[in-house]
Amino acid sequence: MGTKGGSGEPEVSESERLLFGGPLRYDMGWNQHSDAFLELTFRAMITRMPALLASSLRLARHADRAAARMVLAAEAGRGVAQAVSLFAVNSVLSRLMGAGPIEDRLRGAVPALVAIAVVLLLGALLRAASTYATGRLEPKVERVATELYLERAAAVELAAIEDHAFHKLLDTAQYGASSARRMIMYGTRVVNAMISLVAAAGVLTVLHPLLLPMLVTMTLPSAWSALTNARRHYASFHTWVQHARAGHLISSLLTEPGAAPEIRLHGVGPFLLRHFRAMSEAAEAEQARLARLAARTGLIAAAWTGLATVSTYATLGGLLLSGTMSLAVAGTAVIAIRTGSASLETLVLEINQLHEEALFVGDLERLYVEAAERAIPVGGAALPENPREIRFENVTFSYPGDATRPALDDVSLTLPIGRIIALVGENGSGKTTLVKLLAGLYKPDRGRILWDGVDAATADRHLLAERIAMVAQDFKRWPFTARVNIAVGRPSVPVAEDRLTAAIAEAGAEDVVADLPRGLDTLLARNFSGGHELSGGQWQRLGIARAAYRRGGILIVDEPTAALDARAELEVFDKIRALAGTGQTVVLITHRLASVRHADLVHVLDEGKLVESGPPEELLAKGGVYAELYGLQAQQFVMRAPAPKAG
Repeated sequence: MGTKGGSGEPEVSESERLLFGGPLRYDMGWNQHSDAFLELTFRAMITRMPALLASSLRLARHADRAAARMVLAAEAGRGVAQAVSLFAVNSVLSRLMGAGPIEDRLRGAVPALVAIAVVLLLGALLRAASTYATGRLEPKVERVATELYLERAAAVELAAIEDHAFHKLLDTAQYGASSARRMIMYGTRVVNAMISLVAAAGVLTVLHPLLLPMLVTMTLPSAWSALTNARRHYASFHTWVQHARAGHLISSLLTEPGAAPEIRLHGVGPFLLRHFRAMSEAAEAEQARLARLAARTGLIAAAWTGLATVSTYATLGGLLLSGTMSLAVAGTAVIAIRTGSASLETLVLEINQLHEEALFVGDLERLYVEAAERAIPVGGAALPENPREIRFENVTFSYPGDATRPALDDVSLTLPIGRIIALVGENGSGKTTLVKLLAGLYKPDRGRILWDGVDAATADRHLLAERIAMVAQDFKRWPFTARVNIAVGRPSVPVAEDRLTAAIAEAGAEDVVADLPRGLDTLLARNFSGGHELSGGQWQRLGIARAAYRRGGILIVDEPTAALDARAELEVFDKIRALAGTGQTVVLITHRLASVRHADLVHVLDEGKLVESGPPEELLAKGGVYAELYGLQAQQFVMRAPAPKAG
C-alpha cells in the first residue's frame, strides 16, 4: 500500500477521510499472535504441522467422529497403496530389463502387474470413501464453528460489543468458520501427501541414499514461495479488513430501503458511487501489489527449482554412467522422484494453505477465549422476591474512551417499586445510561445499585434480566412476522395466543394487527416477497406489546410516543398508567413533560447529575429545572394574538 512521506503510515484516501474521518486500515500491532504466526519459515511450518493437524482433527471429531475416522483410514490406506505400487513398478522394470527370453520376462512380471492393478483399484475405492466422508464432514465443521462463534458473541457484555478492539476481532473471527471447513480439506490432503512422501522417500532411500536430499532440494523453492505469499496475504487481510467492510457498507446503502427515498430525492446515488469506486480502487491497488510481489517470488522460485531439477537428473545420469545404478533402478528412481517431488510440493503447499486457514481459525479461537472472559457472568446472589425499592448510591459511569465527562456523575436516587417514575432532562443528561445500568447492561464504575440492600453487581444477571422489560427508543424491528416481533419479548417460553392477545390489548395495538394483510402472520420486512412495512407509530405500538408480552416486573419505556400523533400519545400513556395500576413498575423517559404529570416521582438529570427529585406538581411549584423545561414546552402551544392591523 502507499505511504506518505516515507513515514511508513498508510496513505489515506479522500473517501476515507471524508466519509469515515480517517484511515480504515489497522496496525497489525493489535494482534497478539500475529508476530509469531507471521514468522513463517520451512522449519517453523514443519514444527507447527502436528499442532495444525491436531487442530483439524479436533474440529473434525467434534463435528462427526465417524466421518473423521473414515477420512483418516482412507488416506492412510491410499498412502500405503502408493508405496506398494512403487515397489511393484520396480519389480516390473527389473523383470522386463533382466536377462532371458522376453516371454519369460513378461511371465515373471505378471504378478507385479496384477499387484499394481489391485492397488490402483483399492486406491480408487479409498479415494471415493475419503471424498464421501470429507463431503459429509466439511459442512458440519463449518456449522459447529459458526454456532460457537454466534453463541459466544451473543453472550458477551454489551460493553464488549461496543468496544472497538473486540468488534474488530468479531470482524476477523467470522471468517474462521469457513476456514475451519477448509482446514478439513487441506488437512486431508496433508495426510495423504505426507504418507505418499514417506513411501516415495523410503523407495528412494532403498535405491540410493543420495536421491532423497536431491528430492528435497527440488521442492524447497515452492515452499519458500508459498510461505512468503501466505505471510503477505494474511498481513494484508488484517490491515484492510475494516476498509473492506466500509466498502461493503457503501454498496449496501445504495440498495437499502431506508435510504432509498433520500438517495433519489437528494441525488445521493452518484455521490456514493463515486466514493465506492474510490474505495474499491484503493483495495484493487493493494491486490495488484500482492500480485506483483507474488509474481516476482514465483519467478525466483521457478529458477531455483529448475536448477535443482537439472542437478538431480544430472546426478542420476552420473550414477548410470558410472555403473553404480542399473537402468531398471534408474527408471524406478525417476518415477519415485516424480512421485516424491509431487508429494512434497503438495505437502508444502497444503501445509501452507492449512497454516493460512489456521491463522483465521486462530482468530476464531481467540474470540472464544476473549468472549469467555467478557461473557455475562453466570450465577450470583438472589434478588429479593418482592423488593420495596431500587436505590442508586453515588453511581458514576463513563463510556470507554470518553474522557470528556462521566455519563452519570455521583448519582443517588430511589426507584419505588409499583410506581411510575419519570426520568427527565435534556439530551445527553444521562437518562438512557441510567436505565441501562438499572437493566444490568452496564456496571457502575463507582457506587452501587441496591435492590433492597442486594447489590446488583453481585446478583445473578440472568435473573435480574428476567425482571426487566424494555422498549428502547431505537428498539429492534425484527424482519420476521408480527407474531414473532411480539413474542420475542419472552423467547424462552412457547408462543401463547392468550398471552399475545393480552399484550396487544395492553399496548392498544389491536388496530395495527387488524390492518395487517395476514394478521399476526404478516411478514414485517418489505425486502422479502409478501413482506409488509409498518409506520413508525405502528412499530411503536408493537414495541410496547413486546414489552407487555414479556411481563417483566419493571417496564422501562424510552420515548414511547416519539412516533405517535397526539390522540395516540394520550392512549399510550393511559395504557402505561394502567400497567402501573397492576403493580408493575414503570420507568419512563420522555421529552414531553406534559406527559409525565401522572408520574408518582420525577428525577431530573442534567449533564450526568441528579439536580431535582419529587412529584411533578412539587417540582413545578419549586420553579427549578423541571419547571423551566415545562414552561419552555408550554410556550410552544400558546396561541399568539394577531398583530393589530394598521390604520
